[in-house]
Order: sequence, then structure tokens, then C-alpha cells
Amino acid sequence: MGRILQQMRSDIRTVFENDPAARSRFEVIFTYSGLHAIWGHRVAHWFFKRRWYTVARTIAQVSRFMTGIEIHPGATIGQRLFIDHGMGVVIGETCEIGDDVVIYQGVTLGGTGKEKGKRHPTIGNNVVIASGAKVLGSFSIGDNTSIGANSVVLREVPGNCTVVGIPGRIVKQDGVRIDRLNHAQLPDPVVDMFRVLQGQIDKLEQEVQHLRSQTIETLTNSADEAYSEGNVNWDKENGQAEEKGSPDKEGRTDNAQSRDEEERQDKDKDTKDKNSKEVMRA
Repeated sequence: MGRILQQMRSDIRTVFENDPAARSRFEVIFTYSGLHAIWGHRVAHWFFKRRWYTVARTIAQVSRFMTGIEIHPGATIGQRLFIDHGMGVVIGETCEIGDDVVIYQGVTLGGTGKEKGKRHPTIGNNVVIASGAKVLGSFSIGDNTSIGANSVVLREVPGNCTVVGIPGRIVKQDGVRIDRLNHAQLPDPVVDMFRVLQGQIDKLEQEVQHLRSQTIETLTNSADEAYSEGNVNWDKENGQAEEKGSPDKEGRTDNAQSRDEEERQDKDKDTKDKNSKEVMRA
């Protein structure tokens, strides 16, 4: 009897350590559904270990009805477990939970199939599992690990890690324990990836701008050189630069040659017209 009372006092102290809203022992004992679920599970687990399975499941179902927290009587729970706002929490039959674990509402510690034997996760010590997180399968979650809200963890996680996302990804592992109650400040890997992509886009835009400036400078220099060497004529009427033709043996350019050719053609035409008139007169 003394051991049972000592265990109950430890559970009550755990509530005060983890919930700043707890005001008095009376309030904790009579109004905290997470505490009631843990006490109910300990009774059901005692019967389950002695193979009184129906009695154990009946007690677990009554506890589920009263608290909204479903803990299979076969699950193994360590010391100082704290279930905060526990509505919707589900803990499977072969699940093992270490000491000083904090679980928030909507958490599922379940399996992924119909296999027999060990099919639920093993949770280490000092682990925080935030609201709506799902840990599914037979693997271990290391000590001092935080699992972010609504994460879905499908594989083993080493100790001293922070896991977020769907599926769960390790976003921090440096051996430093994260504040157990600061689960709202976990890093967001999606936002971090967007920041990386934005940085790459900015870098590409700078490179494109640099190449554009170089191209404009090169074209401007080429035009200046051509104009200074006398290879370009400026057309005042059209406001455009025209490239000069290459000079012939007499030093005339293509433009001059073209004008001479037009003059010769005009002279030949006039000569033909004059001859044709003389023939008609004769």
C-alpha cells in the first residue's frame, strides 16, 4: 500500500513540474484526465500481467470512456509520465515508454500492420511528443528527443534529436537537450528549404545581371572602336550607324562604288533612249 501511495505522489508532483496551470493537489487529483488514465492503466496492467485479460480490457475501456485516452493494458509505462490535455491519445499493446516522458493530445503510439509480437514503438527517457504526432512501428526513439506537432515518425530516431515533418525528419542532433516544454519553437525544415532556394535564386539573378552588363559593355566598346576607326557612318536621317564598305584599289569604299555603278547605269539608259529616238526619226 505504501508503494502505491508513493507512486501516486510522484505522479502528482510530475503534473506540477510540467503544467504551470496546476494550482492545487485537489484540482490535480480530481480534474486531470491524464493522471486518471495513468492510474487506471496501472490497475489494468496489474490484471493483464496475471492474464486476467478480460478484466484488464474492461478497466481500460472504462478509463477510455472517462478520460478520452486509450492505453492498452499490455503497454509498459515508466515513471513520471505526464499526459497533458490527453484527449485522443492512443498507446498500443506492445508499446514501451521510459521515464519522464511528456505526451500531448492526439498522439498515437501505434503499429503499422497485423504482425504478431512487438509491433509498437519503444520510447526512451526524457522524450517530448507534441500534439497530433504519430509514431508508428516497432523501433526506438532515443533519450532526450523531441517530436514536433503532427509529425509522422516511421523509423528509428537516435538520442538528443529533434524530429519534425511528414515523414519525420531529424532537424537537430547536437547532443544538447531541448527545452522539453518549448515544443512550439521547433525548427521548420520546409521554411528552411524555401530560404535556401530563395538564396540560390537571388544568386542566379545577380549572375544574369552581371552577364548582361558585360554583354552591353562589350557591344558598346566594339561600336566605339568601329566608329573611331572610320568603319561606321552615322546616318543622320535614320539616326543609325551604317558600316562602311571596304575600299577598292583606288581607295573607294563599297558605298562609293555603288554610287558609281548607278551613275553608269543611268548614263547607259540615257544613251539607249537617245539612240532609239534617232532611229525612229530616221
